[in-house]
Amino acid sequence: MESSDWQLTDNLDEFLHTAGDFLRSRPALHTVTLTVAEALRTRPFTYGAEPSLFGVLRGAGGPVRATLLHTPPRPVQLTPVDAPDAAALADRLAKAGHQVPGVWAERETATAFATAWQRCTGATAGQTERQRLYRLAEPVQPDRVPPGRARVAEAADRELLARWYTEFAADTGGQVVQDPAQWADSRVAHGGATLWETPDGTPVSLAGQLPESGGQIRVAPVYTPAALRGHGYAGAVTAEVSARAAATGAEVLLFTDLANPVSNRLYQRLGYRPVADFATWTFAAPAG
Repeated sequence: MESSDWQLTDNLDEFLHTAGDFLRSRPALHTVTLTVAEALRTRPFTYGAEPSLFGVLRGAGGPVRATLLHTPPRPVQLTPVDAPDAAALADRLAKAGHQVPGVWAERETATAFATAWQRCTGATAGQTERQRLYRLAEPVQPDRVPPGRARVAEAADRELLARWYTEFAADTGGQVVQDPAQWADSRVAHGGATLWETPDGTPVSLAGQLPESGGQIRVAPVYTPAALRGHGYAGAVTAEVSARAAATGAEVLLFTDLANPVSNRLYQRLGYRPVADFATWTFAAPAG
């Protein structure tokens, strides 16, 4: 790595060697960096062919204070950092000509970086998503459990999972950033997709979970097709996945879209409690 406060590298192993203890020290706040780094290590095809960029913030010989992870064309991901250090990173990336389509981070960090990026580059920036991170305090069964059962998805569900992955992205305004079939295969391989099915065996809802990393398991995604909502399927399958993850002894986390009050109320009824708010800012190059 380079010798400066923000030390950048394209070497994942070097990044994990330097930042691993820091990331594991606060696994809830660092959940996305932990899970993305683990996916890059074990399933590099997940994030495409463009090289990733990693970084750590530290003083001369001091401990790591923050990290950067960028898997183009997605937004830059930052762990919480104060405004001057966020501005220093924006200046560093801008001078290096690094293409930054946006930033995702804890709310204040994201705002600080976005403000600095606009100042450094003349780009316009807009906040495009607000999320809340929740931690499971204690699993709670929903008041109303619909008829049917939860089951872990199998190879025969591959086509359904791929289709629902695409529909989930469209429904939430996100991008399909992985090949849907590969996404489905990876979820089946590690048991990371659970379906709620009606008594006749028809799948009606999905709750996924990412592999354990740094002592935490993140529930994602949760999806019910629009025509099937309102029957309690999402609550039932999420409760099942959450309880199963908690039984491993891991810290169980999930994100919600703050624009969706229904899901925020649901997860709190299931025993989840707020940890922190996050934001995505998207950048557009100046005209001309």
